Amino acid sequence: MKTSELHNSHGHRSRLRARFLKAGAQGLADYELVELLLTLAIPRGDVKGPAKALIARFGNLRGILDAPLEDLAAVKGLGTVAPVALRIVREAAALYLQGRAEAQESLADPDALAAFWRMRIGALRDEVFEVAYLDSTLRLLRDGVERLEEGTVDRAAVYPRRVVEAALKRGAAALVVAHNHPAGDVVPSEHDKLLTRALVLAAETVHLKIVDHLIVSSDAAFSFRAAGLL
Repeated sequence: MKTSELHNSHGHRSRLRARFLKAGAQGLADYELVELLLTLAIPRGDVKGPAKALIARFGNLRGILDAPLEDLAAVKGLGTVAPVALRIVREAAALYLQGRAEAQESLADPDALAAFWRMRIGALRDEVFEVAYLDSTLRLLRDGVERLEEGTVDRAAVYPRRVVEAALKRGAAALVVAHNHPAGDVVPSEHDKLLTRALVLAAETVHLKIVDHLIVSSDAAFSFRAAGLL
């Protein structure tokens, strides 16, 4: 890169950082925020082109962070480090949400739960089943989220007895369970409804409470509790 181009690139990065510090993410266009992220992994050079290419391919920042590493690596100009850096940003955000959930007074709010699990599992290609272990005040226990089952693109086998045993081992008083629908439609199937009823019955035998069952995708969430099905 020529000296003049390097100077212009450095100046552009400095202006982006200054605008971010002044107005936050709301002060930047979507591709500019992606640019700013890329500067952390690509120390020199113009990152506007790769940032715009990412937006064009994946739609928005969430789509970029949810994208598989191999799809990110296929974008021209990203190299090998930037895709990993973007994955680190996503995982750090998920850990932040879990830490914030642990600090909340209660996890009984369906909207907060939906946001939490959409970030964790909404974009996964295979179906997974997770459990949040809560105390008697419905606060999340420390390190209280566990993935109990992983499946194929459309099914994770869930055994109510295993869920209850895991909860008792953790000393939980209540549970929130969640799984994803990789195809995107979060409307519960008959199997989902039967599973929910089986979980409630199994939990009640040992005086555990099922607070909610959530089905999530990248863009949506369904709460059994909010829908009056729990």
